[in-house]
Amino acid sequence: MFDDHSARRAASILIGHWREETRLDRLPAACAPATRAEGYLVQRHWQEQSSEPLAGWKIAATSIAGQKHIGVDGPLAGRYIAERVVSSGGCIPFGNNHMRVAEVEFAFRLGHDLPPRPEPYREDEVFAAVAALHPAIEIPDSRYDHFETVGAAALIADNACAHWLCVGEAMPDAWRTLDLARFVPVGRVSGKPEVKGLGANVLGSPRTAMTWLVNELSAHGITIRAGEVVTTGTCLVPMPIAAGDSVEGDFGALGRVTVSLT
Repeated sequence: MFDDHSARRAASILIGHWREETRLDRLPAACAPATRAEGYLVQRHWQEQSSEPLAGWKIAATSIAGQKHIGVDGPLAGRYIAERVVSSGGCIPFGNNHMRVAEVEFAFRLGHDLPPRPEPYREDEVFAAVAALHPAIEIPDSRYDHFETVGAAALIADNACAHWLCVGEAMPDAWRTLDLARFVPVGRVSGKPEVKGLGANVLGSPRTAMTWLVNELSAHGITIRAGEVVTTGTCLVPMPIAAGDSVEGDFGALGRVTVSLT
């Protein structure tokens, strides 16, 4: 039977690999989650290793291509640990990164809590709680050697490949009147050809993705809290990166975000 003891054991194994930047084939059968709910139970224990409040949430696999790449049939939620979040212009250690990609994303910051409830949240209710929108760059990674084959429950337990996040300054409030599905963010890596994305690449719209995240957490008894950010998935094809690269996410008049990989 999978219980809190199993979840703690799984979390301890994964967090150990996260800290040491090493990888494993898969979790031992005795503590491997078999369902999304069990995966989120493991994930709860990630926060215990941090002395800071939770920084926020990510959505992985918001595109069909992304879901096929990691062998899942829908999006996954993960947690951002505060010690792994930097501001625009900051530096992130490249280390032994396995995935070696950067992703340009929308990041919504909550202005007040959205607690679990029986009925799903509507999009207008979710965005009444959003205080700001930020440009962001995620540098994901997995603790599994073959993250493409371990399945959704194991990936959720692995924090949906959360690793590092860089968040830019809040965008002007004009974003509230824009069709974010048609917005075209641009990604650049150290002078390589720029990569253009599209807001519609994340579940049809960043607004839809944000609403999905709130309802996914609500369904699993989790509150998303004021001050936390939510990244809604990469708007463009993940860009290959290496140590020494600089990465930029350009949202035009709405702002930009940059990070260096050391």
